[in-house]
Amino acid sequence: MSRTARLFQLMQALRSGSSPKTSVQLAQDLGVSPRTVHRDIDALRGLGAVIDGEAGFGFTLIEDATLPPLGFTDDELEALVLGLREVQSIGDPGLVEAASAVLHKLQGRLPQRQSHRLSHAVLAATRLNRPPQPTINVADLRQATWDERAIEFAYTDAKGDNTRRRVSPLSIVYMDRASVLLSWCHLRQDFRVFRLDRMGEMSVTDESFRPNRIPMLRKALARIRADREAAEGESAS
Repeated sequence: MSRTARLFQLMQALRSGSSPKTSVQLAQDLGVSPRTVHRDIDALRGLGAVIDGEAGFGFTLIEDATLPPLGFTDDELEALVLGLREVQSIGDPGLVEAASAVLHKLQGRLPQRQSHRLSHAVLAATRLNRPPQPTINVADLRQATWDERAIEFAYTDAKGDNTRRRVSPLSIVYMDRASVLLSWCHLRQDFRVFRLDRMGEMSVTDESFRPNRIPMLRKALARIRADREAAEGESAS
């Protein structure tokens, strides 16, 4: 591995995961010796990266000189942190990890004052009762939705009845009590919502419904709004 590639990987390692990171941890990640990590840390500092820490205490990337500073107002930064904390509270495992990575990357790109503000944000999002964990690989489901490919899966409804469904996935909605898939059900020939924690044995098919996901999603959301307004009208009368 060239020194340039190694320095790039070291920066990536410092941007991701929890901080501080010891030279031993970084050496294991990069497959080099702790002494090499110390030399590379000095090299990165010489290039302008602000890296706090020293041998024996671990290292934290404070400011990344290889990336331009991001421009946020203080309220925008608070909103951003709150949103990412919310993802950490209700998202599937892949999104929880991604939200943590984004926070660490922001830490290295923000000016020092706002980097400190990010670390000590006054807003937080906590769920005492988190949604049930999905029983499928949600990353595969997200990719199938982006690719506009039909999926098949086993499903257990609220009554405990088991069925096999084939649907066109339109959107994943992270709600308070459960995360759900909004889709077009091929069996019912209608829009249906499925809880991710009741789905199992999912497979992605070769059937494409591109480029119809966005128009179908608009219709599904319009249906949901109309049903909600109708229900509110009945309760008010």
